[in-house]
Amino acid sequence: MSLFRQLWLAVIASTVIAFAGSFVVSMFTARHYLEEQLAIKNSDNASALALSMSQMDKDPVTMELQVAAVFDSGQYASVRLIDPNGKAMVEKSGPPVPGDAPEWFIGLFPIASQPGHAQVSTGWNQFGTLELVSHSHFAYEELWQGAVKLLAWFALGGSLMGLLGMQLLRRIKRPLDAVVGQAQAISERRFIGIPVPATPELKSLASAMNAMVDRLKAMFAEEAARLEQVRREANLDNLTGLSNRNFFMNQLAAALSDDDAVPAGSLIMLRLADLAGINRRAGRETADELLRRVGLALNEQAKDKPNAVAARLNGADFALLLPGINDPAPTAEKLLHALNDLAAAGLIDGDRIGHLASGGYLHGNSVANLLSRLDAALAAAETQSGLAWCRAESHDDQRANSNADWKKLLDGAIQTQRLRLIDFPVAGNAGQLLHLECPLRLQAAEDGEWLAAGSFMPMASRLSMTAELDLAATRLALERIAAGAPAVAVNLSGESIVDAAFRARLYAQIASRKDLAPRLWLEVSEIGAFQHFDEFHAFCDALRPLGCRLGIEHFGRQFSEIGRLHGIGLDYLKVDGSFIRAIDSQSGNQAFLKGLCSIAHNIGLTVIAEAVQTAEELAILPELGFDGATGPAVPRN
Repeated sequence: MSLFRQLWLAVIASTVIAFAGSFVVSMFTARHYLEEQLAIKNSDNASALALSMSQMDKDPVTMELQVAAVFDSGQYASVRLIDPNGKAMVEKSGPPVPGDAPEWFIGLFPIASQPGHAQVSTGWNQFGTLELVSHSHFAYEELWQGAVKLLAWFALGGSLMGLLGMQLLRRIKRPLDAVVGQAQAISERRFIGIPVPATPELKSLASAMNAMVDRLKAMFAEEAARLEQVRREANLDNLTGLSNRNFFMNQLAAALSDDDAVPAGSLIMLRLADLAGINRRAGRETADELLRRVGLALNEQAKDKPNAVAARLNGADFALLLPGINDPAPTAEKLLHALNDLAAAGLIDGDRIGHLASGGYLHGNSVANLLSRLDAALAAAETQSGLAWCRAESHDDQRANSNADWKKLLDGAIQTQRLRLIDFPVAGNAGQLLHLECPLRLQAAEDGEWLAAGSFMPMASRLSMTAELDLAATRLALERIAAGAPAVAVNLSGESIVDAAFRARLYAQIASRKDLAPRLWLEVSEIGAFQHFDEFHAFCDALRPLGCRLGIEHFGRQFSEIGRLHGIGLDYLKVDGSFIRAIDSQSGNQAFLKGLCSIAHNIGLTVIAEAVQTAEELAILPELGFDGATGPAVPRN
């Protein structure tokens, strides 16, 4: 039973006890008072009648008429005149007179009417004794009316006290609910603070819990800042802040091979001319400033492009990966202008400023082939005088350059349900299946090929159709769970969760199969979660009560934002595969991932590695703190 209900019962019980006690005491007091009044009345009336009769003739007829006159007034139950020997000379009595008081009340509070006695004399001698007993129904009616009025006043007073008590209990319950809500949130891995209530007993508890939450947040923030520095040292170039060669090569490999990568994109390589000569002639500080300026120019071109990566490959070589951009010309032109500005600022002297090469790629191309084509284009640019840009030989593909009506294609696939899920196992360290990771596939035409998500989701995002695809994926996941799958994970796009209508439809869809919800894992990419953080928070708050498992995939590149996850109540993180590639030989990333797992475990999150390629990578993950993994190296059982 809830505390609020217990308090209510206590208030009701105390009110009832108070009423019952007051009612009983009042009734007995009133009854005693009425009995005394009846006794006094009987005595006074008997005395008055006896005095009157003493002054009259004592013949029987006169005596009987006098007694009858008094009795016929209707106020008396009996009137008797008794001679000195105890014999009744005149007696008048009648049955009890019914009144308004109910029988049960009369039986509960009986009123005894004590008879009044007085001497009737004749001269100096006693003629007889007059006995007079009043009817008690008048007293019962008065007692009953008093009881009814008392009950009415208690009902009115009880109602008023109930209203006041309700307000008081709500006021007491509000801070108590806040403390309980905070404790519940902590149990759900949501570390939130609450206003400190004025109630002394709750004030100390709330202050202690707020202090604990603040200490946890400060500890996590400090550890996250330290690990962010480790990540930067392991994956970024110290001078320019760009990605280093190892991290860039991992990102490039993922762009060419990962199942959910966009199907095509571009790569730009930039090489500064005569960096060693600039270092000799102008000094190291000038050369470093030149490199920093080039890094800023590359970052400027990468920051607004999803999944773009700018990197410094070595001393004078830079690269810019542009997934989903088939025409790199606008970006290359801007980089050429930036190099010209550096020359105008005097950071580069002479005609040989630098050289650019650009080329397109398709999903499935090899890293070696792509880099060899870019190297050949860069070598061609170096043969030209001044600032030069050469395009690498292109391998066109009908899909990459298709002008098909994507909206018609997507609408047709959704309406005819040419959609399906494929599955990849996500296994724990002991080999147990955690869930099936089920990316969406779309059939472009009847009996046509099945396209990976990276092929159609960018166009669906551009056409604002991701919500329908995500709802379809969730429906397919629930059907697979109903068919016996232990647990299924589906990815939802960041564009979908922004839409409140989508969140409502998704909630209704899952709520209709609530028994399956605990085996449904829903995940949003890191970019989508942090780019639309408030909406992602609302998404988690809405679906958490259904029992779904909620997570973020491709996590790690925005690790510094991990402090924002304290109040969401996530269940798991999937670490981006670019951090996992060759992890067995990269000590810097090992330290970063070990710390990441430690922080995630401290807030109750399961940590899963994505895109595990080799047995060596898989073997080292438990040592780093990972709870599970997915990728080609994870065997199907």
